[in-house]
Amino acid sequence: MNQLHTVDLKLLRVFVEIVKCGGFSAAQAALNIGQSTISEQMTHLETRLGVKLCQRGRSGFRLTEQGVAIYESTQRLLMAVDSFCLDAGVLKQNITGKLNLGIIDSTISDPGSPLPRTTQRFVSRGHDVHLNVYVGTPAELEERVLDNRLHLAIGHFPNPVSGLEYSPLYHEALGLYCGRRHPLFASTAESDELLEEIGESRIVARGFMQQYDLDSLGVSKAAATVDNIEALAILIISGAYLGFLPNHFAAQWVKTGEMQQLAPNTLCLTSPFDVITRRGVAPPPILRVFLEDLAAIRDDAQL
Repeated sequence: MNQLHTVDLKLLRVFVEIVKCGGFSAAQAALNIGQSTISEQMTHLETRLGVKLCQRGRSGFRLTEQGVAIYESTQRLLMAVDSFCLDAGVLKQNITGKLNLGIIDSTISDPGSPLPRTTQRFVSRGHDVHLNVYVGTPAELEERVLDNRLHLAIGHFPNPVSGLEYSPLYHEALGLYCGRRHPLFASTAESDELLEEIGESRIVARGFMQQYDLDSLGVSKAAATVDNIEALAILIISGAYLGFLPNHFAAQWVKTGEMQQLAPNTLCLTSPFDVITRRGVAPPPILRVFLEDLAAIRDDAQL
């Protein structure tokens, strides 16, 4: 492919949607076209590129090695095209296009999160903006902001990486929780004996904060590791493990008697949340406006 034409961009967008959906059949509804048409378009794209992008058939759908590389390059290309459209929109005094936002999981119940109010403020400006939201681990979010698949991400990032700008946003409170089937359930003490029993229990730790969780309990090794809060809650509810959960997230199970916070005056943590963007890169207008709204909501909450 020596030159890129409009039809190529259309075919590349179809390719990206197929990969997101996991195959031709699953992509039919998202693309609103039939499977035979999708197959024809993919054959056309492979001919234009001169490479085989994917294997499809009875064995299922999977990308070839070249397909993986083209998919990653296509995401960067489409982001650049969207950024151009945003810049062109500014010349018309109008912000249009896509804003790609990343967040970590299970923050919806946090009253301290400025994201819902920021989104409302941003959307109420009346610009023609499409919002894409990706939920991932801290490491995934950092990677996607670095390679420009996300404009920004909000979460807890314990191991900052070069190339990213980290701006403080708010703090999340956590406590140590056990399920009602755990032997320590119903304990209200905060004695040294209780702390010793906690130290002898099975601990489930957050993968991205494992050492922090273990050090807070004086434990040398985790019995289980998870990369998201929902999985953490499942293991705690089982009654086999103890672990730190955001207080706002655990509240629903505390209310029903499925969980209990242990030693709330002694074993309580806070996690700082940051907003991350690419360092040294001028933000496109759509990102600049969203960051302005985010800062305004954050500052209002701190008054």
